[in-house]
Amino acid sequence: MAEPSGTTNRAARIELDQRVARELRDRLPLVAGQTVTAITGEVPSYSGTLTGQMRDKIENAVQIALGTFLQLLEQSQTADRTQVSDPSTPLVPALEAAYALGSGEARSGRSVDALLAAYRVGARVSWRELAAATVATGLPAATVAEFAELMFAYIDELSAASVAGHADELASVGRARRRNLERLTQQLLAGEAEDVLLRSAERADWPVPQTLTVVLLPQAKLRGALALLAEHTLESSEELPAGEPGEETAVLLVPDMHGDRRRQLARVLHGRRAVLGPCRPWARVSSSYRRVVRVVALGIAQPTDGEPLDTEAHLAELLLSADVEALADLRTRVLQPLAALPAATAERLTETLRSWLLHQGRRDDVAADLFVHPQTVRYRMGQLRQIYGDRLTDPRSLLDLTVALALPVGGAATATA
Repeated sequence: MAEPSGTTNRAARIELDQRVARELRDRLPLVAGQTVTAITGEVPSYSGTLTGQMRDKIENAVQIALGTFLQLLEQSQTADRTQVSDPSTPLVPALEAAYALGSGEARSGRSVDALLAAYRVGARVSWRELAAATVATGLPAATVAEFAELMFAYIDELSAASVAGHADELASVGRARRRNLERLTQQLLAGEAEDVLLRSAERADWPVPQTLTVVLLPQAKLRGALALLAEHTLESSEELPAGEPGEETAVLLVPDMHGDRRRQLARVLHGRRAVLGPCRPWARVSSSYRRVVRVVALGIAQPTDGEPLDTEAHLAELLLSADVEALADLRTRVLQPLAALPAATAERLTETLRSWLLHQGRRDDVAADLFVHPQTVRYRMGQLRQIYGDRLTDPRSLLDLTVALALPVGGAATATA
């Protein structure tokens, strides 16, 4: 057995004979029409929407709701007032209908404030018309007062049921959209075909941007960053070694940060230990994600000034680490002429040769780079020319030497190997 509602209990206290009930029921079509007219005139969200078949439908719903109210009164006159109300009381389907109304209004995009305003207007108009009928039938003032109290309690219960339906619908839609956005994010990161991505974007109600940029940052920094980024930024949690041990990381897909906007994105990410991937056409953002993963795997240090680690500033390291075994083999081959030297001597000459290549033979610049005297550079280069001979002037040999020694010995590419 269901617990009787406050409305059910109050209905049992009102003496309403069949003559009065018939009079009130005859007025319901008029009351319903006036109620809908008042709602469309006083609640902006419903202005111009309740017309034609929709108006007929709403008028019928109002009439049924008020008819249920009168049915509740009539039933209370014949029921055994010592019994607990049966769950089949007319109030139960009325509350279910009100719940469905609230759910439908949420799907239509109308706010709960608009819904409650409609209930307030409807209650006022309905009571004005029904009160005139009850007074005209000669009901005692005390009964009319109880009738008013009961009617407003009934409408309160209906409005509460509608609010619950509205809230539950929004929560359900929100959960479904979050799931769709999560699915879309994973598909973008996985590099699914564009037609698949377009269908998922439509299901998630996500406006397709021109470009997307991947950002990796610690989970603890996520909320602060999202508050400053575009509304339609996508997010995902990933297990990547980007932060401190045990620190969770988050991946963001930020829309339309191409061109000059990239500097704006860098400012937003300042101090958040972020890794910033390249900008890509939205359906190809998986390549931006792969770039970020590669940079993280190389172990390139974060800038000390708080700026994000921009993968665009490390393209050479990424290129040279694309095939670390090939790079290691090349380095071994080009340094073979130094293999017979003592290790310390070979290391000094290798360091000097690398600096000489990068500074295009400018002796003073090499000396400053190595913190040695220019004469020391001259002496070492004399040794290297004696060892390498014509290879230090041969374009192909110089290319191999430059590529092999572009990163310091023990640098990111070598360490990865």
